[in-house]
Amino acid sequence: MNGASFRIALLDSQKHERSHFCSASEPLNRYLREQSTQDVSRRVTACFVALSDRDQIAGFYTLAATSVLLSGLPESTQKQLPRYPTVPAVLLGRLAVDQMFAGQGLGAALLADALYRSAHSDIAAYALVANAKDKTAAEFYRYHGFIPLPDASLTLFLPLSKTPI
Repeated sequence: MNGASFRIALLDSQKHERSHFCSASEPLNRYLREQSTQDVSRRVTACFVALSDRDQIAGFYTLAATSVLLSGLPESTQKQLPRYPTVPAVLLGRLAVDQMFAGQGLGAALLADALYRSAHSDIAAYALVANAKDKTAAEFYRYHGFIPLPDASLTLFLPLSKTPI
């Protein structure tokens, strides 16, 4: 990241101003502004924000519990896992960077933080799963080592045991 420093914290609707966040994705902007605090208060997701030195939200991501059908994973991966119908995972539901902070490596830093939190949680999970919104987002995840599911190329996973973090 180009010398900019960010700190990552749980979203706090009382402290963090969300109305000015503007990524390249209007659905993600709308989610942060209008839906995120409800999802957090209902405990259906955790939302983490990257804060600039002025406490401006520069980016965010969400994590939630999920599972993946064992039969939906690549055959080589299935062979390494117990024969349960589903495998526990962590869902990286949304990830966005404000356009003002784009190009500084913040998206990769947010992904690294999500991987770290997922891999070091006391709750076991086999992989971090990402639902890419389009081919460009899928390329971002593939660049970082994620593997597309055979029957759903925009759903990708990264085994947490293989993360260097």
